[in-house]
Amino acid sequence: MPTVGVKRDLLFKALGKTYTDDEFQKLCCEFDLELDEVTMEKQIITKEQGAVDAAKDASEDVIYRIDIPANRYDLLCLEGLVQGLQVFLGKMKFPEFKTVAPAKGDLQKLVITEATKQIRPFAVAAVLRDVTFTKDSYASFIDLQDKLHQNICRKRALVAIGTHELDTLMGPFTYDAKAPKDIKFVPLNQDKAMTAEELMEFYSTHAQLKAYLPIIRDSPVYPVIYDANGVVLSLPPIINGDHSKIKLETRNVFIECTATDLTKAKIVLDTIVCMFSAHCANPFTVEPCDVVNPGSTTPVQYPELAFRKETISAAKANAYIGIDESADALAKMLNRLLPTTQNASNPDQLEVLIPPTRHDMLHVCDIYEDVAIAYGYNRIPKTLPATMHIARQYPLNKLTEQLREQIAQAGFTEGLTFTLCSRDDIAVKLNQDIEKIPAVHIANPKTLEFQVVRTTLIPGLLKTLAANRKMPLPLKLFEVSDVVLADSKAEVGAKNERRVCAVNCNKTAGFEVVHGLLDRVMQLLEVPWDKEQGYFLRAVDDPSYFPGRCAAIVYKGTDIGRIGVLHPTVLTAFELTTPCSVVEFNMEYFV
Repeated sequence: MPTVGVKRDLLFKALGKTYTDDEFQKLCCEFDLELDEVTMEKQIITKEQGAVDAAKDASEDVIYRIDIPANRYDLLCLEGLVQGLQVFLGKMKFPEFKTVAPAKGDLQKLVITEATKQIRPFAVAAVLRDVTFTKDSYASFIDLQDKLHQNICRKRALVAIGTHELDTLMGPFTYDAKAPKDIKFVPLNQDKAMTAEELMEFYSTHAQLKAYLPIIRDSPVYPVIYDANGVVLSLPPIINGDHSKIKLETRNVFIECTATDLTKAKIVLDTIVCMFSAHCANPFTVEPCDVVNPGSTTPVQYPELAFRKETISAAKANAYIGIDESADALAKMLNRLLPTTQNASNPDQLEVLIPPTRHDMLHVCDIYEDVAIAYGYNRIPKTLPATMHIARQYPLNKLTEQLREQIAQAGFTEGLTFTLCSRDDIAVKLNQDIEKIPAVHIANPKTLEFQVVRTTLIPGLLKTLAANRKMPLPLKLFEVSDVVLADSKAEVGAKNERRVCAVNCNKTAGFEVVHGLLDRVMQLLEVPWDKEQGYFLRAVDDPSYFPGRCAAIVYKGTDIGRIGVLHPTVLTAFELTTPCSVVEFNMEYFV
């Protein structure tokens, strides 16, 4: 859920009313938002950097940090927030966003070449004419782009936004893909021209931009946008050119979005132009651009600014939400969030117009949710369910709780360890080969400690033992939790497996301790010691265990786990110096 920081005084001035913190928090709650924090820029910098000196020149303006639903891209800036609240409060009507032709000349044109298919094949563009920026609106303009990059753009992997001062450029524009050595320009806020190869090296240590370099670094070609004079506008998704950078004095803004997902690019473009067309001389108007796709001579105009109509039933709205309101009353309430009218021929039907700012409206059920918001969640009467159901505990969880209690009564202490671990934890440290383990790997792990989902409970318990080496011996730990195994036959490519694991750490291995625990569990499960209808132990070789001191736990002919004394190299890998015996088995066979 993104958090937007807006200056309180600026927000109240735009709303035309001053609120107390409690009053504004209540308004946010009614609008399905949350006032997360009331702070100041100085406090934010001090908190993040931990140094008072770093914040000595910071502003002391009060800042409201507001939590925004992740799919409400239209509320990620002050302009969208004010617009939404003004409509909700009935102080303004829904803006009629529309495209207009330029006063002079033809529409700007963006030509996409065939080469872009190798890397980022889509692009859309638009122009904001006669924009008037203030220091605050300029900052909001930049911040909205950053919020969109982090949210719907998936850190620029799906969409990259470029904004340029149109008056410094000459159309038509060309979106091409070239070899890195053939691209040379002065990057934003730099003085020296660089090739794309040099640029990659230059920004490899940059605090923000280094995260985006891998998106295109290994590609044989890089995407690039030129104007008619060969001036480079941007190298998406990395950085814009310094030649066309936006300034406070900028009046005409050329906006381009390159993408691997055309739908996301159109949403991003719609959001930006709808929010900041409010600052144009002719508010809520946008100048479209012609985009010529590869292999086509017919241009496509963007932004689409598409309005669509949906029909909902007033009776269904009442039934779904649990209220009793007339269709006319529902239409008036919903008008606070979406333009709504009653159908003249069928009064029960409400015709809802979905504006281009509300790309979160994917289905009519989203409209019913807005009806509930407009009505007020706190006003919905509490009622008993129309039908009675008797709940019962999920059998696997019930057995889990019962076993946890009994194992604890047997003298073992329960541990609750991380579900994620490193590759070494489940492979190298246990003398196993990672290639032979059906592990689910994290595509983009944040730390070396969380690279895979655990396939065994043993590493977590051994880490817990290592962290408690100063405790008196014996240390007896257990855990009853899930592991995750890759499974191509499963619907999602992996499956959960509930396991019981116990470790005994003492001056001697104490194999009889974990064997006794296994026998006690089987006794509780009423499983006899029998090779055909019960369980038994069969000697096996496992590199994680001491040779000759490992056995498979076999239940009705199926290998369900291992019991034995851990190999000394395993103990050393987990920084343990005392012997350990372990039992681990799959308990799902007993449900």
